[in-house]
Order: sequence, then structure tokens, then C-alpha cells
Amino acid sequence: MVVIGAGIIGLAAAWWHQRLGHAVVLVDPAPHGPQPEGSGSSAALGVLMGEVFHRSSGRAWRLRQQSLRLWEQWRAELALAGQPVPHRPGLLLLAADAQELARLEALALSRQALGLAMELWQRPALEALRPALPHGALVGLFSPRDGQLDPLAAMAAFRHDGQTRGLELRADRVEALERRNDRWHLSLRGGGGLDAPWVLVAAGLASPALLAPLGHERPLEPVLGQAAELEIGPDLAAAWPASVVWRGINLVPRPQRRLWLGATLEPGPSADPARWSALRQLEGAAPEWLAQARVQRHWQGLRARPMGRPAPLLEQLEPGLLLLSGHYRNGVLLAPASAAWAADVIATGNGSLTCR
Repeated sequence: MVVIGAGIIGLAAAWWHQRLGHAVVLVDPAPHGPQPEGSGSSAALGVLMGEVFHRSSGRAWRLRQQSLRLWEQWRAELALAGQPVPHRPGLLLLAADAQELARLEALALSRQALGLAMELWQRPALEALRPALPHGALVGLFSPRDGQLDPLAAMAAFRHDGQTRGLELRADRVEALERRNDRWHLSLRGGGGLDAPWVLVAAGLASPALLAPLGHERPLEPVLGQAAELEIGPDLAAAWPASVVWRGINLVPRPQRRLWLGATLEPGPSADPARWSALRQLEGAAPEWLAQARVQRHWQGLRARPMGRPAPLLEQLEPGLLLLSGHYRNGVLLAPASAAWAADVIATGNGSLTCR
């Protein structure tokens, strides 16, 4: 088997299939370390929004629930292998206006009806938290099973544990795919090629160029996100019980008085300074301690959003050719379910498992 792409999706799929007993080659221009600056996986904050998803049925809901279960299992297996993945359980969604308040109240009721543990925290409870939350928070919805994990640590764990199990990392770029009898041939930029009965295309924004010559049009558009790591004051180490979401902006407490802040949603590949300024000030709701925090690192990344199709793209395009791409803002969350979907297709040979 060959997996194309060493972002979070490709590494998760390669690691999982190696554990299942497949011989796996992972091909990527940079398979041995972090992805290039600007890539989606390297820029992700790792927020896992599974149970607070606005729907409670359908494909997207099932994928999220499966991934939450698998992340718990996978983190335990990686820890036993000496590759722990830092994880912060819990997510606190804040309502900034009456419309968001009504939405969170309805979401809490629907989840509680499903037997899921969720709590509405009223304003006095929010005001007691330190450091202070964004100005104007009306209510908070606390989801204990959602949370955040370190995406760079997760990718490193997949890579290192996979290699101990025989995963081969090939530093090269796939130029073309060709079906030859019952196998796939991959032409490599560095010369030569690879042959395999199964190919998993998990190359993000580079996926469409590989598939179009085969007649499979799966356009993806880049959506840029800016994020930052802030250093906060010595008396302000974030003691929140969870990562916080405010108007779609994530505030993720980190060790050593650090805080991750992100991310914007910007069409195209170029960052907008005005969007960064709005993010930095939480659109005017930043408490004083956050406005005074020092920026230690500011970065950006491109997510791949499907055009004309729901995210993500999990499809068997031809015998032996699987597409795992277009995860948009949920690559970290959906990596386990995507890998498991591919494993099911390969184990059964059933193309009807294509996840639409």
C-alpha cells in the first residue's frame, strides 16, 4: 500500500494500516518532520469539536463520534508505545449574543436527551473563572468529551511508532498515477516509481492535480487561517477547565504560560492583516490581560475545502484508489475515522462503503 501525503490524515492512515498488518510506504516531499510552513496540518490547533456539532445524525455526526472514540483508543496505544500525545479534555463554548444563547441552550437539551454529559454554565460561573473570559459572555456550554490535542505531537507519534513497525517514509513527490492491470503505478519526481494494489491519496490541496488526469474532478479551494501563540503574565496561567471557543475563535491554554489563539477564515492563499488584528483583539472583546499578552509566534495555514461537495472527501474512485482529503477545519478530529473508513474498504473490498 502507498499513502500519498504526510499531513495528519496521511500519517494517521499510514500508521493505522501498518498496525493492521499492511506493508505501507508513505510518500511526501517532507515525510520525516513537520510539514512546510503554511500547510494545514502544521498550522492546526487540534480542537476536537465532536459532540458540540450542530447536527445529531447523518454522516458528519457519525464520523465525529467514531473519531472521538478512536482518539481515546489511539492515544492509549501510542502512550504504551512510548509516544504520548498531549491532550486537554473538555471544551467550553461561549454565547456572545441572544442568538448564540438560544443555540447553545437548544444544543444542551438535545445532547442531554441523547444521554451525553453537557452542562450550561450561567454568567456568575463564567465571571468566576480566571483569567477573565472575553467580554460579554452570556452563557457557556461545557462539553467534557470534546477537547484539544497537540497535532504536531500526534503526527510525530504516528511517524515514530509507525517506523518501529516497518512503515517506510519516502521523501519524494508523486507526479502521476496510472492503473496497470490490477495494480497502481506511481511515477515519482525523483525518478523511478512505486507499484501497489492500494493507493490512498491524502495530499490535501495537491490531491486534485493527481486525480484530474484520471478523469476524477475533485476541486478543493484553499481557506487560510491565521493563528498565534501568546505569552501571558506570570499570575495569569490559564486555569480554565477547558479550551474556550468564542465566536468561532479558539483559545487553547498551553504549558509555560502560553496560549494558542486562532484561527481566521480567509479565502485564498494570502493573509489579511485586518483579519489578524480582529483575531488579536477578539473582535473587540479581548480582556485586558489578553490584549497585553506578548505574541511569541504568528503563523498561517491553508485548509482544503471541497467545492460543491460536503467535507471531507472519503471516496473509492476506482478499484484500489481511495481519496481521503478535503477535511477543511476538522482534519485533526476526523483523522481516525478517515483511516478506519479506508481500512474497512480495503478489508471488505466493498466500494459501496464510499462515504458520501
